Amino acid sequence: MRNQFKKVATLLAALTLTGAVQAADKTITLGSEGYYPPFNFFNSAGQLQGLDIDVGNALCEQLQAKCNWVATDWDGIIPALNAKKFDAIIASMSINEKRKKVVSFTDPYYFNGIRFVAAKDTQTEPVTPESMAGKIIGTQSGTGEVEILKQYFPDSDIKLYPKLDDSLLDLNSGRVDYVLASQFVLSAWLEKDEGQCCQFTGPAFIPDSVAGTGIAVRKNDTALLDDLNGALSAIIENGTYDQIRSKYFSVDITSRPENASALFNSQ
Repeated sequence: MRNQFKKVATLLAALTLTGAVQAADKTITLGSEGYYPPFNFFNSAGQLQGLDIDVGNALCEQLQAKCNWVATDWDGIIPALNAKKFDAIIASMSINEKRKKVVSFTDPYYFNGIRFVAAKDTQTEPVTPESMAGKIIGTQSGTGEVEILKQYFPDSDIKLYPKLDDSLLDLNSGRVDYVLASQFVLSAWLEKDEGQCCQFTGPAFIPDSVAGTGIAVRKNDTALLDDLNGALSAIIENGTYDQIRSKYFSVDITSRPENASALFNSQ
């Protein structure tokens, strides 16, 4: 009996050790963009950094896994996920119905209000579809901002860019009249030398259909989705998320701004 007990104990120990090794060796490959500071950007060494990256690393640590980061252009990031180039997207992606048809999302980890920015001498307060008629508005292609502009500003000239930085360069040089983008991203740009030309115009808002910013996984990857949601809840509860947030923002980023329809349907 003792020998049988020893065999069982040895087997259990081996299984436990095997599980520990597997957990230690577990790698989650995460996709991001790198051109959306302060959420994701490249440092001087070409490494991805930003709030998205810090959140992803914290989730991997919570799951006792190693993070492997892959930088991908925004326009191809969902196809790359579904082609299994990585396991999840952490790139400040808004949760909306169109994207939910092809990927699944975690719970939101922040709400990203969007806002217009223009040259300081621009006189368009308040911002309305009528006041923006005929104006050139730049934004990044493939974002929720494109749909907002098409829906509420049909008489404006919408110019799309593969990277948000390109639209801001054109705003600085006067080739576009406005740029619509994340208020957090624009706030960081306005503090830089190249952003001294410009200022916010109009209030922050959010598309009615957007349910916040989440992490995207493949539709059938329910196990990873559950793991990420559990880890996200854990880092929020233990204070890790707030430590990350405070590195980049002094304000709350978890409150939902006003809906676009409330601002522009009544105009």
